[in-house]
Amino acid sequence: MNQIKTTFLLLLLGFAYSINAQESDDYIEFNDRKNTVHGVYMGLATYYGTIDQKDTYSASFKIAYVANQQFEIGFEGVGLYSDLNKLGLSENDNDLVGAYGGLHLEPILFSKSTLNLSFPLLVGGGAVAILNGDLDDNYVVSDDDWEAVFVVEPGINLLFNINRYIQLEAGVKHRFSSRLNFVNNPLTRINGFSGGIGVKIGVFNMGRNRYKK
Repeated sequence: MNQIKTTFLLLLLGFAYSINAQESDDYIEFNDRKNTVHGVYMGLATYYGTIDQKDTYSASFKIAYVANQQFEIGFEGVGLYSDLNKLGLSENDNDLVGAYGGLHLEPILFSKSTLNLSFPLLVGGGAVAILNGDLDDNYVVSDDDWEAVFVVEPGINLLFNINRYIQLEAGVKHRFSSRLNFVNNPLTRINGFSGGIGVKIGVFNMGRNRYKK
């Protein structure tokens, strides 16, 4: 009789354990208090700088993905113009024009604050040309005027978060280029510092943590 009671008790305990295990498997613990924040934006910026001590103006467009408000990766394109009239022979009337683009990378520090510090980097290529004479509607740029160029452009930016949709940036950068070989012109590189301001418009935290206000 005691053996029957013992066997029955063991079976009862085993059944209770099986039911408890099944119930545990049916429920999944979910906690997104540390969920990853995603973002995407388009940005416009304008810069002033120098190339071989000559005034240079540039504008950039970029589109990027933002991972957890800490790192950006995307594409950036830049167009530039520089007045080179005083470069080389005094009678030359020269203007430098160009465009380049490539991979945009930007790690961000203090991303949870209103003000952030970031270190953008552009790695890419494009083409530049030196135009002779006055630029007008009838000016034609031939293929021989253009020189291919490889560019690496690191910088440092101060970012100001207006809200989750708009961000302002101001910073400086330095352009390093491959060697150029223009006919009848001593310019060999388009290296130079520049500083400017820009705006980014998008959604910087589309995966916003629902537990935080």
